[in-house]
Amino acid sequence: MAKDAIVNDSLAAKFATEKDSPYTRWVADEGLDIIAAHYVPDLRTVELKPWERRGGRGVFINHEATRTSNDCYVCEIPAGGKLAPQRQLFEEMILVLDGNGSTKVWNDKGAEVTFEWGPGALFAIPLNAHHQHFNGSGSKAARFVSSTNMPPIINLYDDVDFVFGTEKDFPNRFDGEPDYFAPKGEQKGLLLDTNFVADAVNLPLIEAKERGAGGGHIRFNMARGSMNSHISQFPVGTYKKGHRHGPGAHVIILSGTGYSLMWPEGEEPRRYEWGPGSLIVPPNMWFHQHFNTGEEPGRYLAFKHEVVSVRNAQGVPKAWISMRIGGDQIDYADESPLVRDMFREELAKVGLKPQMDEVYEAEIPNLPPKP
Repeated sequence: MAKDAIVNDSLAAKFATEKDSPYTRWVADEGLDIIAAHYVPDLRTVELKPWERRGGRGVFINHEATRTSNDCYVCEIPAGGKLAPQRQLFEEMILVLDGNGSTKVWNDKGAEVTFEWGPGALFAIPLNAHHQHFNGSGSKAARFVSSTNMPPIINLYDDVDFVFGTEKDFPNRFDGEPDYFAPKGEQKGLLLDTNFVADAVNLPLIEAKERGAGGGHIRFNMARGSMNSHISQFPVGTYKKGHRHGPGAHVIILSGTGYSLMWPEGEEPRRYEWGPGSLIVPPNMWFHQHFNTGEEPGRYLAFKHEVVSVRNAQGVPKAWISMRIGGDQIDYADESPLVRDMFREELAKVGLKPQMDEVYEAEIPNLPPKP
């Protein structure tokens, strides 16, 4: 049985200062808190503090298992207001939670692009490009959630002026193209190469039976960066296959209601309820599994940093590959009976029945033999 590896106070004290870092000190200097939990019930209502430098309100979310790879923050733009301009030597992906507005992006050469956004919009900030966000409403605040690879950058350089004040254009990332943030893109298998999605909640997806339950999937490469994201959806009365991967996935529920189970190998699963706006951050190599108990398809967006992706020699994420052949995905046939019992009981509470029998049957012909 795996444990949490909690040690005595004497040993913990020897490493206490190493929990502090240039990144955590920077967040504190900004006057903001870091939520260290791996579950936030609703990003749309999570408590924020004034962010004086940027002119809005914010909070950072940085679980200990992700603090050296990437982070997440929620920011609010006041009604009729705007955030201060910023440039940064790290990457950033943004999902608009509430409100309407616009963003202006420009480089040192003087090329400038402005685009509008609303709830559900998804976009990325090009590396070290100047940018500024504007609230389009004079009566309602706008709120977005962002994932960045800021922690390793600030920890590496430990120089805030360098990270936020270096005069350097990266024309291969952004060169002022007028259609840079146009809602278009090139589909390459499951990957959509685009810089802007107008409505992530209703974006058409591609069938991805490998993740189970006949769901849809799409992956994004935005602003020509190293960070990535994907959207997954699964039908009413179904659930995804359990799997695990490296740290840094920030799973944001876009639609539907349900729950997720998360557990380190050898321990009992821990349960987290979700609905639109919930955030789940699976710790490094914890198994996790998502269950739809609502009356509409469940859809989520996952922000990740690609450098922590674990892939096989063919480039396939091991989270997509059966544990029977060395991957990190649990086949339905190998999951605990408790998983199915809990799901059936939860659906019964709302007058629904599982729609999984055909899914279980469809898996059998393609199951690798047990090792």
